[in-house]
Amino acid sequence: MDLMNFITWTAHPVLFSLGPVQIRWYSLMFIIGFWVGFKIEERMYKKESIPMKWLDSLFIYVFVGTIVGARLGHVFFYSWDYYSQHLDEILKVWEGGLASHGGAIGIIIAILILSKKIKMNPLFLFDRLVVPVALVGALIRMGNLFNHEIYGHETTVSWGFRFIENIGQWQRGAEPIFTAPSHPTQIYEAIIYLCVFALLMYMYWMKNAQLRPGLIFGTFFLGIFGTRIFIEFVKNNQVHFEETMFLNMGQILSIPFLIGGTWLIIRALIRKPELPFAETHKIKDL
Repeated sequence: MDLMNFITWTAHPVLFSLGPVQIRWYSLMFIIGFWVGFKIEERMYKKESIPMKWLDSLFIYVFVGTIVGARLGHVFFYSWDYYSQHLDEILKVWEGGLASHGGAIGIIIAILILSKKIKMNPLFLFDRLVVPVALVGALIRMGNLFNHEIYGHETTVSWGFRFIENIGQWQRGAEPIFTAPSHPTQIYEAIIYLCVFALLMYMYWMKNAQLRPGLIFGTFFLGIFGTRIFIEFVKNNQVHFEETMFLNMGQILSIPFLIGGTWLIIRALIRKPELPFAETHKIKDL
């Protein structure tokens, strides 16, 4: 990586190999994100005396919801023309193809199912879950950086990145073909997600915002998907059919989350705060 008037990014997507098994940066970031996220949730549950068995179920539901939702989101939102003719390839997650909006929908569905099972307000679970999810999102975007994917338009700014365009062939020994200096939108999004993560941590630990159901959840939606709409204007389209669209698929899919986040925040602020979980639990026991 040479820093001159721009940055030539030559990082390899594979961190190391163990025989035929490759450990990729993207997978590592994903795993680290889930592990750190689990630990953050664990601290929250202990702080509020929430049953830890809920956390174990939450981890499983969220993990499955993320993978299934992100994969199906990519299939149906971006590449249905291809996968409708190759249905057997939908399950080949290891070959790439995950959509963040699909992952978000998958998580929402998973939490709605879990909340019904444990008979709990889903906003209770969402408000605590989205705090570490913002951090996971930042780490996944860094994984995209190592994969030389999801970058932006050409730019003349000094921090523009020259990515390897023929990344697959380069990994098999071909000479690299570099893009023109482009916006490193993966880093832009990662920074925003980290800022959202810091804000949500502050709201939870310092302001007890979780006592207003939906406030943290709504702030997450506005912070993540509101800024996503703007970043998409400097990001390359992911599929060809977006070339004729004023708003691309990522922006269109962000609008419902933006509207939902606004409604959740307004709803939370006009209602009275709830009692802490430990206190309501004691009251129910009585």
